[in-house]
Amino acid sequence: MKNASIAGSIFYFCGVEHVAFVINPFSKDGKYQNFVSELCSLLHEPKIFISRSKEDTQDFIRQQWQKTDIFVAVGGDGTISSVAAQLAGTQKILAAYPMGSGNGFARENGFGKDVKALVRKLENVQSKTIDAIKINGIFSINVSGVGFDGAIAHSFEKTVSRGFFNYILATVKTFFRFKDIQVDFLNRNYQKLNGKYLMLNIANTRQFGNNAFIAPHAKLDDGKADIALVRKFPLYAAPGFALDLFRGKLGGNPYVQYISDSAVTFEVDSDQWHIDGDVVSIKSPVHMEVWSQCIRILK
Repeated sequence: MKNASIAGSIFYFCGVEHVAFVINPFSKDGKYQNFVSELCSLLHEPKIFISRSKEDTQDFIRQQWQKTDIFVAVGGDGTISSVAAQLAGTQKILAAYPMGSGNGFARENGFGKDVKALVRKLENVQSKTIDAIKINGIFSINVSGVGFDGAIAHSFEKTVSRGFFNYILATVKTFFRFKDIQVDFLNRNYQKLNGKYLMLNIANTRQFGNNAFIAPHAKLDDGKADIALVRKFPLYAAPGFALDLFRGKLGGNPYVQYISDSAVTFEVDSDQWHIDGDVVSIKSPVHMEVWSQCIRILK
């Protein structure tokens, strides 16, 4: 599909010469025009690119590399991750404006839906460095998983419209037909955890999104990922699990165990993964490793 882009003159923020906004037009059911209108009312001809695919994003960033210091990802976690993957290991700065279903990464890093606040951050140009994760070489910046939430992601991908309500519907439908996954660790010190699980999540941040904290003790800059192993629980335990999930108390839940490490290898009998909410297929064995302090983000 042909690229659609809105480009204007270059603008400057306190020594940072160039800023570019990369918009996923499929986020928020394509209702991104309000963001564009408000942004254009605050900045003189901002450089805006409407990306139709990850390849579009890669090409645009490559073309603008010498002209741009800050890339602002406008969309959900998958959009942010696709932009971040291009900036990892460099001095370019990542920023975000949340327009996804859960917006976990944006929530964890103080990026809200106030366009004026985003512009002020761009003017101040303060940054910090954070970790990322590679799963069989695939870049992840927030939370990725296999099992129940991987199956939900694949189901949600087929829905006509996005949004939190449709995500809940996909979750309920998946729960009643889902079969446990078998996880076998190849690291000797974790083989005692081999067994059947509802899902396995690899977390760089604490939450999926919508303040659902799957890994409440995860830190973005500690050089480790938190792996959440969730056993299938009976239906009567679901309300308690949900309460712990949204209160950030899963650390004490009897159906959840955690591993915190910089590298882990395992086999799992499902290839239905999501990487930061985007559906992918990953074959076993699966190797997870942390890419420490590789991303500069605006703060």
